[in-house]
Amino acid sequence: MNGSILLQNINQPSEKRTLPKTDIDIVNLGDTTLMRVTFQPGWKWSECVKPTVGTDTCQAAHINYILSGRLKVVMDDGTEKEMRPGDCAVIAPGHDAWVIGDEPCIALDFSAGKMYGKK
Repeated sequence: MNGSILLQNINQPSEKRTLPKTDIDIVNLGDTTLMRVTFQPGWKWSECVKPTVGTDTCQAAHINYILSGRLKVVMDDGTEKEMRPGDCAVIAPGHDAWVIGDEPCIALDFSAGKMYGKK
């Protein structure tokens, strides 16, 4: 990639995915995939994404930055964290998550875009 620049606007994504209460915008930049996800109030992974992907819990690894809203993540081992605007997180596979409150949660994900929300 020496001497080159890959540029794409997230508002004109390479791919859009829609699941219940979930909007996913994907930007492909060579080997790098960036995902912007909007979770609407009432969104819960186990209710809105699980039926599509078919696993008991989310098996995607995430590197997230929260732009707005709040998100609760509960790992399979019971560990819990609440994410707020400005928070950055690395989340291992094996978790459930849901929106807290009545504001959409918008996040950038730097690792799960190639697979998130797909069977």
